[in-house]
Amino acid sequence: MALDGIRMPDGCYADGTWELKMHVTDLNRDVSLRVTGEIHIGGVMLKLVEKLDVKKDWSDHALWWEKKKTWLLKTHWTLDKYGIQADARLLFTPQHKLLRLQLPNMKHMKVKVNFSDRVFKAVSDICKTFNIRHPEELSLLRKPRDPKKKKKKTEEAEEEDLELEGPLLTPGSASEVIYIGPVKGSIYSSPGLYSKTMTPTYDSRDGSPLSPTSAWFGDSPLSEGNPSILAVSQPISSPDILVKLYKHQSLLDKAKINQGWLDSSRSLMEQDVKENEVLLLRFKYHSFFDLNPKYDAIRVNQLYEQAKWAILLEEIECTEEEMMMFAALQYHINKLSIMSSDNHMNNSEKEVDEVDAALSDLEITLEGGKTSNTLGDITSIPELADYVKVFKPKKLTLKGYKQYWCTFKDITISCYKSKEEAQGTPSHQMNLRGCEVTPDVNISGQKFNIKLLIPVADGMNEIWLRCDTEKQYAHWMAACRLASKGKTMADSSYNLEVQNILSFLKMQHMNPDPQFIEPITTDINPECLVSPRYLKKYKNKQISARILEAHQNVAQMSLIEAKMRFIQAWQSLPEFGITHFLAKFQGGKREELIGITYNRLIRMDAHTGDAIKTWRFSNMKQWNVNWEIKMVTVEFADEPSLSFTCAEVDCKVVHEFIGGYIFLSTRAKDQNESLDEEMFYKLTSGWV
Repeated sequence: MALDGIRMPDGCYADGTWELKMHVTDLNRDVSLRVTGEIHIGGVMLKLVEKLDVKKDWSDHALWWEKKKTWLLKTHWTLDKYGIQADARLLFTPQHKLLRLQLPNMKHMKVKVNFSDRVFKAVSDICKTFNIRHPEELSLLRKPRDPKKKKKKTEEAEEEDLELEGPLLTPGSASEVIYIGPVKGSIYSSPGLYSKTMTPTYDSRDGSPLSPTSAWFGDSPLSEGNPSILAVSQPISSPDILVKLYKHQSLLDKAKINQGWLDSSRSLMEQDVKENEVLLLRFKYHSFFDLNPKYDAIRVNQLYEQAKWAILLEEIECTEEEMMMFAALQYHINKLSIMSSDNHMNNSEKEVDEVDAALSDLEITLEGGKTSNTLGDITSIPELADYVKVFKPKKLTLKGYKQYWCTFKDITISCYKSKEEAQGTPSHQMNLRGCEVTPDVNISGQKFNIKLLIPVADGMNEIWLRCDTEKQYAHWMAACRLASKGKTMADSSYNLEVQNILSFLKMQHMNPDPQFIEPITTDINPECLVSPRYLKKYKNKQISARILEAHQNVAQMSLIEAKMRFIQAWQSLPEFGITHFLAKFQGGKREELIGITYNRLIRMDAHTGDAIKTWRFSNMKQWNVNWEIKMVTVEFADEPSLSFTCAEVDCKVVHEFIGGYIFLSTRAKDQNESLDEEMFYKLTSGWV
């Protein structure tokens, strides 16, 4: 016993014990404990709490090893098993910490999130609390740093950002925050309001829960007093907000923003996220499964908001006519949002009917769902045959479009000099499997072009098709889009695709009867409806007139239908769903872009954005990452393998996007809504 207090040169005591240094964050206090390597983590925490002798609920606390950046959550493991020795310093800290979460609508919310959960699980808990189905489509993004603000004090810059982007939504309860996920021994251990089935548990009008929410939200804005706050679109309050947020972005700028996606397989603490830090909650994967206005009012609204800001800030390109159409839809949605807030009690039955109508008229067929073919599809495959103008651009060529009699069978277009020669050998044929399809449309100029980039051995062949009418364009465009995915016009989604294209074009018409155009009013506020670029090009009065003209095409839509149409129109833009990364391809001399979408990889020119080569996931055998040299290699069934290194971004982010889209493609409507987290980690986590 006399030897107990004798300390050896290695820091251990003669009896085999040694001092473990810990810092208790809640008390800002350093504590040392005499331990041996055989004591388990649970025992360490028990001894620590006994030594502190502070009456407090410590159930949410855990040990964090700063040096190794790891949580010691396996309480039955010993210090020896974790490899913890006398030189280690541990933090005894709460697992749930405060985050400032910026939602897709640019509003901020204080939430307490579990910093020890993997990000994928943390996002699932956030979405469960906010009643957003399919949380696998969302993730957390670090706030991009503006280089111009480096000279300012960090705190001042952050405060300015918060004021700029909207008020902080803070609950008014005693807790002051919204808790995310279960916390032991508190009212927040409820399983949540997220429906595991397709049984309607939400208000059909605004998606708010039918069951009381006070157990989750207390007296917050999300409580019974105002349950629909996340389902309601709020107009931009001041043009200054848009002006300050707007900055011209090149493709390289867009690629840099994507550096900020957090690793879904690691916890917030492991990725150096600090308490009270601002993180962006965004739809990361542009594959929106089973988007249903009857259950998804909050999800639809947040999707609409993300699309709205992407268009206003020009994060995605659109034509002038499309911008006016989006502005008209925004104006309509803003008006209806104000009206529905005023008339919620009076119009509930009418709104239910409108939602049902929207469901039948606006079923969005997205890539996650499996479509079923009718019996007629088995016996006959529809074909197209018509005169179409074709143009094959070549260097130094002055020749324009040449008219051919074109037939579209299966996934192949055959071109003949005339209709009479259609039974003979075609002048040329195009197999559209794996091609890139881009619209080039100007309604007022009656231009209906389809740009095709068709894969060949050494890259892509560029072909342009010009149609004469909207109807012809809609049928040929729909057929081209399906053929690029290896599908024929027999697919059940063909007719829906045609109708979606026609409705998208109809909304851009700018020549309705002038007598039906409402007079310009002061409430239109064009500075908040179009991107700042157009405010420099036109006077406010001109923009207002064009918005009101376009508004006639959407004036009869219900609120939920208008939001769904906005999302559909966003999905129809050529750049939709492409996530860019700067990369250097094996054999290439300069840096280029790799674009990742829900179904393909695209090699792109870093300055023009033109597609150089496309690879479909359906043709992919496997992909691997060499973590030492940071190289991604993708192998295909009948093409040479693709290898590239990532510049300015961890290749883990690119790897997760590929694996994430593969994971999303396995979803089916007949499955229950529980997520296979382990499968997601297998496809995305790499070395974990």
